[in-house]
This record gives sequence, C-alpha cells and structure tokens, in this order.
Amino acid sequence: MRTTLLDIRKMKANGRRIAMLTAYDYAAARIADRAGVPLLLVGDSLGMVMQGQGTTLPVTLDDMVRHAAAVVRGSESALVIADLPFLTYADKGSAVAAARRLMQEAQVQAVKLEGGAHVTPVVEHLVQHGVPVMGHLGFTPQSQHTLGVRVQAKQAACAKRLIEDALALEAAGAFALVLELVPAPLAAEVTARLRIPTIGIGAGAGCNGQVQVWHDLLGLFETSPRHARRYAEIGAAIEAAVRAYAEDVAAERFPTQAQSAGMDADELAKALG
Repeated sequence: MRTTLLDIRKMKANGRRIAMLTAYDYAAARIADRAGVPLLLVGDSLGMVMQGQGTTLPVTLDDMVRHAAAVVRGSESALVIADLPFLTYADKGSAVAAARRLMQEAQVQAVKLEGGAHVTPVVEHLVQHGVPVMGHLGFTPQSQHTLGVRVQAKQAACAKRLIEDALALEAAGAFALVLELVPAPLAAEVTARLRIPTIGIGAGAGCNGQVQVWHDLLGLFETSPRHARRYAEIGAAIEAAVRAYAEDVAAERFPTQAQSAGMDADELAKALG
C-alpha cells in the first residue's frame, strides 16, 4: 500500500518529520522503499547526476517518463512524485499533456513544478483535473540563469513575496511545498503559516520534512553541496571494488573455476570432431 496524500497531511498534523529522497532508477527505488522512505522524487536533477548536464534545463519529458517509470516499478510503499521539466507547464494545455504522460505512462502519483503566484492558475487547473501537485519555491533550478545558485529571499521584500507565493500555492491546491535554499527562520515561518507540509533542502530544520539528492546522501561524487550530509562514502567503495576487479582480470585472478561452468570431456571431444 503506497503512502497517500492523506498520510502526508497526517504526518504534518502529528508533528512527524517527512523524509523525501530523489531516485532515478529501479535499483535506487527498491533500496529507498525497503528503507522506509515515504516520498520519492524523480527530480529533473537527473540532468546533472545521471546525464552529466550542467543544469536541469536539457531534461526532456521523455527522460522524465523513462526514469519515473523505473522508480515506480522499483517501489511499493512510497508516494512517487515526478518533476515537470522546463517549459512543459508554461500553459494549462501543456501542463495537462505533460502530467498525463507522467501519470499514465510512468504511473507516478503526483507531479512537482516550480514557481509562485504566476503558476497558480496551472496548479489549480491540474488539481481540478485530479493531478496532485507539489510546489517548489526559493531557489528554483529551472530559473538558475535568472536567479543564480544562491540562497533566496534574504531581503524583506523578497521574503514577503515568498510567503505570499507559498500561501497562493496552498490556496491553488498544492498538497506540499519544497523550500530550497531559503533562510532557516523564513522557512520556519512559512511552515507555521501553511496547513500543507513543507519539505526543505538547504532551508533549515523548521520545515516539516527534508529532501536530499541520492548521490549527495551516499557520497557518490567527490564533493557535495553545503546543505547535504554524506551518510556514506559509497562512491569511494564502488571505485575500490571496480579497481580490484580490473586488477584481478589483468592478473588472471578472475574468473576462477568458481565462476566457470564445466563440460563433459567426451561431449567436448565430439563437438571438436
């Protein structure tokens, strides 16, 4: 039984912190699901961590459908949310078409989009048509060429606008809200004012939950953002294992008889004529 929107609302009401983690493939989804993570986000961050792109902008809807479908197949209990890629929700018709593909082809249970008051008509339209929508404020990666990669809303006017945007998204029907690279006191204030849960990333401990990128959490790359905590150094462990394998092949230590299949000598002789 998958986590539902009602479950998420109850978690906020009961003061239970919500863990969300990105996942981009079947294996990661299986591991995260077994670990009890209630929310899995198929983020357009796959552009950077899976494709080696410099931003999220090159990620296509086809990319999202393909990766999201794998995550859904790999999970049984988590609520799976997929990002709507850059400019796929610029108008209501485009947003419906994109959400249709993600929910029908990939079978995700919700979508996420970036932006404040200007996207609320799209959010409301999707929600009215049965699409659960998660919002995203603060640093919005699809706008990084405009915003720059830095903490947002540190000045009073911008902070006020972020609060207004958060309330507008809630009113439009968003079921939760990601706050990224927002000052911790502001994120806590937004959280207190909303009925819906907030999920922070680089926004302090005052949010109702937290989201981290799979590769940052596991130390798959040499460096991680300041807001990430590396819970393991899996990248170094994988590198060591791959190096050991390559060295064993070169030194003729692999494969051994244990990894090989035998054959009856008479049958081999017959085959060789």
